[in-house]
Amino acid sequence: METRNWLITGVSTGLGRAFARAALTAGHTVVGTVRSEKDLRAFEELESERAHGRVLDVTDGDAVTAVVAEVERSVGPLDVVVANAGYGLEGTFEETPLAEVRRQFEVNVFGAVATLRAALPPMRRRRRGHLMAVTSMGGLMAVPGMSAYCGSKFALEGILEALGKEVAQFGIHVTAIEPGSFRTDWAGRSMTRAEQSVDDYDELFTPIREARRKAGGNQLGNPAKAGEAVVHIASVDRPPAHLVLGSDALRLVAAARTAVDEDIRAWETLSRTTDFAEGAQL
Repeated sequence: METRNWLITGVSTGLGRAFARAALTAGHTVVGTVRSEKDLRAFEELESERAHGRVLDVTDGDAVTAVVAEVERSVGPLDVVVANAGYGLEGTFEETPLAEVRRQFEVNVFGAVATLRAALPPMRRRRRGHLMAVTSMGGLMAVPGMSAYCGSKFALEGILEALGKEVAQFGIHVTAIEPGSFRTDWAGRSMTRAEQSVDDYDELFTPIREARRKAGGNQLGNPAKAGEAVVHIASVDRPPAHLVLGSDALRLVAAARTAVDEDIRAWETLSRTTDFAEGAQL
């Protein structure tokens, strides 16, 4: 098997750590970004020669660009880049402060965009590479109490889909990774929660919030298996544009897509009434 150089953001815990472990186990070299020197040392202890840590805040675009350039010089050309760093924001739309929504997009969307933009030019010049980003099943379906999170992931999905069509001509693959519920700390320490301030939502949202908390540590998804799946698609000639991970994600995403299709069919006649008779079709 051909060994490759990977860059994965957010490898201190969770799926990022699982992706890095799987890539290292497969013999690849992994540069992983973390937020502290302590986490950097812990990551590099995973493999003495092929695990390279970098402290990075993905919301600092200039720092992202500098780190990617430095890695290309010191470690080698990057073959696979996974923009994984992100976090969850729980709260109904009305209760979530605008500043928290902006921060959610700053990390989940613009942090990923900065990472992929920094890695793209050298990949384009080499005419090869694989860009990935972790969105979520929440990038293809939405649930109450996660409007900002789902919004950020929907945004990232659109960016990735368009990007994939732009760079396919250069031999560069783009994959959106859409995990379901995995046994990580995403819904625990890694989750930011808006204060519940509007009683009218309690009947709907309180049971959802409690169910998510109780599921912590007993989620369906196995992070190690997710890591193996991501390493596998990085090795195939025609990787998917979308990689849904977990049977729960498959079920919920399929249901959401069916609901959209039903709306399209139900209102197709009205939709057609808005055309100019002589207009040009795209």
